[in-house]
Amino acid sequence: MRYGMSEVAVVGVGQTAFTRACGVSIKELCFEAFREALEDAENLQPQDMDGSIICSAPEYDKQRSPAGAIAEYLGLNPKPTFYAEAICASSTTGVRIAYGLIKSGLHDLVAVIGFQKMSELSSTEVQERMGRGADIMWESPFGLSMPAGYALFARAHMQKYGTTEEQLAKIKVKSGKYSVLNHKAIFQREVSLEEILNSRVIAAPLKFYDCCSNADGASCIILASAEKARKITDTPVWIRGLGSASDSLSMANKANLTGLNCAVEAARQAYKMAGIEPKDVDVAEVHDCFTIAELMAYENLGFCKPGEGGKLIEECQTYIDGDIPVNIDGGLLGKGHPIGATGGSQVRTIVLELRGDAGKLQVKGAEIGLVHNIGGVGLYGNVIIFSR
Repeated sequence: MRYGMSEVAVVGVGQTAFTRACGVSIKELCFEAFREALEDAENLQPQDMDGSIICSAPEYDKQRSPAGAIAEYLGLNPKPTFYAEAICASSTTGVRIAYGLIKSGLHDLVAVIGFQKMSELSSTEVQERMGRGADIMWESPFGLSMPAGYALFARAHMQKYGTTEEQLAKIKVKSGKYSVLNHKAIFQREVSLEEILNSRVIAAPLKFYDCCSNADGASCIILASAEKARKITDTPVWIRGLGSASDSLSMANKANLTGLNCAVEAARQAYKMAGIEPKDVDVAEVHDCFTIAELMAYENLGFCKPGEGGKLIEECQTYIDGDIPVNIDGGLLGKGHPIGATGGSQVRTIVLELRGDAGKLQVKGAEIGLVHNIGGVGLYGNVIIFSR
């Protein structure tokens, strides 16, 4: 424990494969990601952690207070463990909390472990629970599921800017192109534009392939103070900026239906803290729970002007060799979306990119990376900027 200001770095990352049915307990799922992160951090041991943050959305597993069960299984006691929940933005919220704990001097080395095991429930049960992320009195009982909420954004964006279903489908085409190169991803085949456009409607105008898939999975990010980081690794990846914001829970009270205000505000904070502009970002991971979500992220993060997201994907500028590579690991649309693990998976990808360890998915010369992670239908927004 060291009191006083300290820079914060990521020194280890780990992730399970994202699958439809992992066949193991949440404790074993988290152990796999944690073990990989320890090995990645040049063979740290569980007892080296002086704190942990466990992140997930409740009600998908029967275990109450999962942080206690997981900390015990991973050998993290008696060091303190905390539980963080912000729906789909849970594990980047955990990263923000860990950052604050290290900057304050209360902790030097913190593991942020995100997980979700969704296969114990049917798709209908999962959608019902995800619907509770909307207003349970006036919205979710009347059909405002996650697909329906983002379909409203898609309709509004199409009406205001002329965005087309084909432009949205091209985002999924890109996702499939890269998910087949990511052995951790749930989808291991490319999908044609025609197949996407002809797939069944889920919530018009969103079709089957416009929507990400539920998944089981876990991720782990190990953060350290500057002093500790330099002793652990020669390749720390530094957190340069963080932004976090929220918006109204109910769709009826949202001031904007063509973008996510929480993402715009979180990005503004992160850019200011990091002292950079959108044009300085070399690679980004954005929360593409639906194709419209990725397109709005292009605009909300300042990669293009409002209304020009469709043009950006049509020109392939968000491909690996484009001006701003986005979701070149397949994104949620390709990897799957185990709610509590998703943000950590995004961070892992950016860390590997900035270290030059991304293999076939490496963005040449990447020095600054960005993570954009959203919870609910634009309820929570986190943006984190990293650098080598």
